[in-house]
Amino acid sequence: MTTDPKADPKADPNAAPKANPEVTPSSSPRVFDAILIGTGQAAPALAGRLTAAGMTVAIVERGLAGGTCVNVGCTPTKAMVASAYAARLAARGAEYGVILPDPPRVDMAAVKARVDAIVRASRTGLERWLTGMSGCTFIRGHARFESAHEIRVGDQLLKADKIFINVGGRATTPDFGKLNEVSYLTNSNMVALDEVPRHLVVIGGSYIGLEFAQIFRRFGAQVTVVEKGPRLVSREDEEVSAQIKAILENEGIAIRSGAECIHVQGHPDGVGIRVDCAAGEEQEIVGSHLLLAVGRRPNTDDLGLDKAGITTNAAGYIEVDDQLHTNVEGVWALGDCNGRGAFTHTAYNDYEIVAANLLDGASRSVADRIPAYALYIDPPLGRVGMTVAQAHKAGKKVRVGMRPMTRVSRAIEKGETQGSMRVVVDAQTDEILGAAILGPGGDEAIHAVLVAMAARMPYTALARTMAIHPTISELIPTILGELSAPS
Repeated sequence: MTTDPKADPKADPNAAPKANPEVTPSSSPRVFDAILIGTGQAAPALAGRLTAAGMTVAIVERGLAGGTCVNVGCTPTKAMVASAYAARLAARGAEYGVILPDPPRVDMAAVKARVDAIVRASRTGLERWLTGMSGCTFIRGHARFESAHEIRVGDQLLKADKIFINVGGRATTPDFGKLNEVSYLTNSNMVALDEVPRHLVVIGGSYIGLEFAQIFRRFGAQVTVVEKGPRLVSREDEEVSAQIKAILENEGIAIRSGAECIHVQGHPDGVGIRVDCAAGEEQEIVGSHLLLAVGRRPNTDDLGLDKAGITTNAAGYIEVDDQLHTNVEGVWALGDCNGRGAFTHTAYNDYEIVAANLLDGASRSVADRIPAYALYIDPPLGRVGMTVAQAHKAGKKVRVGMRPMTRVSRAIEKGETQGSMRVVVDAQTDEILGAAILGPGGDEAIHAVLVAMAARMPYTALARTMAIHPTISELIPTILGELSAPS
C-alpha cells in the first residue's frame, strides 16, 4: 500500500518533512490526547481521523515509516512479482506469436532499482503527510511503556489517556541445526537482493515462501522449496494445494514436502539443508542462498508491556477483545501484533473499527469481518471465507460449484489455464460460505463473492446476475447454477 489517500486526500506529497522539535531531557511528560506506537497500516490513518476530530496526537516510529507492508512486504514484493511476470511473459512470447530477437534476460540491478523507487516514493509520501499533519507530532525512536499511560522515547516522556499499539511483526527464525553458523535471508532482506541466486532454497511452503520461490525462479535461479507439512499451503483445500504445487513444478521449482526433520549447516558451496523424510531416507540439498519463511512473530517483546499491565498470550500477541481493546482501559492494539489478522487489509480494517467506535458512535466488531486474502503467485489465488474442509469440520452440509480454468474462455484467450474456481454454499441456508479462485485475476474476481457474503445474499441472487463476457468473474454465476448435491 502507498500513502493513505482516504485519510487525507488533500495532503501535499511535495511538502518537505518537518524536523522533530528540539528535545531536552525532562521528567515532566509531554501530554497528548493520543499516542500511536508504530506507523504500519492502521496508525497513520487513525492519526488522520483523530487530528481531524481536534485531538493532539504523537506518533512514534523506531524504524522506517510505513512498517512491513511499505518497506519489506506488500509494496516491494508485488513490484517484484510484476517484474517476474514480465520475465515469464517474455520467455513465453513465441506461444503468442511474438518472436523476440534475443533471448530475454533479467537485469537484477534494474529490477531492484525499480522496486526501491516505488518503496521510497511510498515511504517518503507517508512521512511528508504525517509530519505535515496539523495536530500530529512525529517522533522517531523506540517507545517503551513506563506505566499504563506513559511512554518513554529516549529522553522524552509522553503521556496520553488513549494509546494505540501498531507495531507489527517480524520473521520467525526457528532452530534448524547450525543456523547461527550460516547466512540466511528472511522476507526483510530478500527484497534487497541485487543478484539472482544460483540455487535458492526456501524453507516454508506457504504464502511468503511460495511468492519468493516463483519470483526468483522466473528471474533465473534454481529453486527448491522445503515444507515440513505433507502439502503446500495446508490451510487450503487439498485440490487447491495440489494445483498450486503443479503450477510451481511446471516452472521447474523442486518441491520437497513431508520434511519432518530439517537441519541446516555450512557447506563449501553455500549452505546445506539435510532433509529426513518420513520413509527414513536422508537427503542434503545444497543451496547458494537460504530463505526462511516459516512464520512470523509480533514485535511486542521490547515494549515494556509488563510495566503497563498489558496482557499477551504465549506467542507474544497482545490480547484484545472484538473491539480491539486490551485489558488496560484506554489502550488498544491494532494490526499484526494483536493476532487477529496477519494482513495489511486486516490492519487497516482494525483502524476502521476503532475509529468508527471511538469517533462515530458505532459498535463495529472484528467478529463481523469475513476472512479474505490472496496468494500472489502467478496465477494468483483469491480466497474468502471457508474451504470445503473447514465447512465440513464446522458441521455444515455444503453444495460446491467448481470449474477448471481450462473451461473458462477468458483464461483460454489469455493463455493462462492453470487453476480452478470453486464456491462453497450452505445447503440449508443458501448462503455462500466461501470461495477460492486460483487463476488469472483471481485476486480481483474473488471480491464479487466477498460482497455477496457481506450482504448475506443467498447464492441465487448472484447466480441470477448477468456478468460481462469475457471475464473470469462471469463464471461465478455460472458455477453457482451448477452446484453439487449436498454433502
